[in-house]
Amino acid sequence: MAARVSAPSPASDEDTPAASPDLLPVVGANLRKLRTRRGLSLERLARKSGVSRAMLSQIELAQSAPTINVVWRIASALGVPFGALLSSGEPRGPQVLRAREAKILTSHDGAFRSRALFPWGGRRTSELYELHLRAGGIERADAHAPGTMENLVVNRGRVVIGVGSERHRLEPGDAIQFVADVPHTYENDGDDDAVLYLVMTYAIESD
Repeated sequence: MAARVSAPSPASDEDTPAASPDLLPVVGANLRKLRTRRGLSLERLARKSGVSRAMLSQIELAQSAPTINVVWRIASALGVPFGALLSSGEPRGPQVLRAREAKILTSHDGAFRSRALFPWGGRRTSELYELHLRAGGIERADAHAPGTMENLVVNRGRVVIGVGSERHRLEPGDAIQFVADVPHTYENDGDDDAVLYLVMTYAIESD
């Protein structure tokens, strides 16, 4: 088995920017809009999310790119889907998503990458992502909002999905669905990189 990549700690998540540069102003504007709409100061949101006030301020000012974990913490604290922080407007008509123009979020060490397979914007209760997990890599996710469902299918490689205290090994073509309001992990214990497709379904709609 390849050497396991350690999961990022909260401090390392905040120290290392890991997002496409063109996402910075979008995330910053959405964070400010959602925070003020809920009447939250930076201090209160910091306490609710576990993300420091300084980091939140830097994200709002488009001075720092958050990692996947940081975006999840903020979205959960605000009570909105993950994609609500990445929305750049209401899509109209057919939307072609060019691979070369993909907006990518990664873990602090780059072992875990997420690409949205839907246009940002609009109100939705489900989202589709392509996930890449490096051989030997592991990504630990905090519990999402109550009622959030994840449906994963493995396209390439072998992974172990941990849900609470349970662990499930998946081979290419295997799928799993689970309620994601508990801590969960994505682990690649194989020798090759893994590619997965994820459908996130929320019990709420984005603002």
